[in-house]
Amino acid sequence: MRIIFVRHGHPNYRLDCLTEIGHLQGNAVAERLAHEKIDRICSSSCGRARETAEHIAKKHDLPVITYDFMREIGWGSVDGTPLFQNGHPWFIIDAMIENGENLHDPDWEKNEYFRNNEVTFHVKRVTKGFDEWLSSLGYQRDGNYYRVIEKNTENVIMTSHGGASCAALAHLFSVPFPLATAMFSANYTGITIVTLNGETGQLTLPRFELMNDAKHIEGIEAVQYFGK
Repeated sequence: MRIIFVRHGHPNYRLDCLTEIGHLQGNAVAERLAHEKIDRICSSSCGRARETAEHIAKKHDLPVITYDFMREIGWGSVDGTPLFQNGHPWFIIDAMIENGENLHDPDWEKNEYFRNNEVTFHVKRVTKGFDEWLSSLGYQRDGNYYRVIEKNTENVIMTSHGGASCAALAHLFSVPFPLATAMFSANYTGITIVTLNGETGQLTLPRFELMNDAKHIEGIEAVQYFGK
């Protein structure tokens, strides 16, 4: 099974849709994926991700299946207590790197930056939903690996967001969310491909086939906004 993660195109966040540039990027990624064999097109239920997926869907004559669990992550204080950088995970992680702090900590949710930050609940929402989705496709979480319940050879698009896709990838590869966010953040319509192999009954470890390929938007780039 191949999971083809695609980040949405350049967005109007206020209206939750693509801008004119975003639609150009959506067309470009659709052309980039036009010759791939695609069996299923899934998307976050947010408008900017769904509209990006619709560009791809037109090339393959497939419906877009939307999922709430892949909606973008949020952040902020759980109880109103002021947070560093207002709890914005990308700004926090930049500061942690600058200060030489540990992004590899498996207990990152308990550190001073995240223990009162609602981003932890959003990350759990993504990871729980992602595991349930993978289980429905034949791959069941088993410790740090996945058990092949039924071998699946589909190529599946998952169109979503910078944060939600980092949360999913962090869980897939058992990497702390802050570290994954520092390493795996994608450009607009950036393509990341993960494969899950193995025979029925075996344990399998996901593998990267491609990471953040965004060559298709050369010449139609826009200002990059991290996160939402």
